[in-house]
Amino acid sequence: MNGNDFMSAVLRSPFHGMLSNGMMLITFTGRKTGKKYTTPVGYFREGDTLWVLTSRERKWWRNLRGGAEVDLLLKRMPVKGLAETELNEKAVETLMHEYLRHVPQAAKPMGIRMENGKANADDIVRVAKDRLFIRICVL
Repeated sequence: MNGNDFMSAVLRSPFHGMLSNGMMLITFTGRKTGKKYTTPVGYFREGDTLWVLTSRERKWWRNLRGGAEVDLLLKRMPVKGLAETELNEKAVETLMHEYLRHVPQAAKPMGIRMENGKANADDIVRVAKDRLFIRICVL
């Protein structure tokens, strides 16, 4: 069992509460294979929009380019959404400030210094080059 399998099992279990406020499962269809894939992702919520931060090195998000319907397991409840990628570096920088406001514990693993509760702007610029956001509108 790898880390994703363990996280997926916890998010599906009655013990999901310890992770569900910042983690969910996203299921999408592979563009080439037509297969369904599920992966755990971190998120923050703004109204009916969920924001997921991921690395550009990962490949799964490429299935969402141009928009794609996704199934989510959000707080152990099935939810439908429409996902789109945000690749523009300036937009990613802006969103990273908001992300770290919601999830400040994510700063240290990304190498972003926090000063008086705010992310270091130079660190954000550096890290944003390797990241992207996925905007999921809950249907």
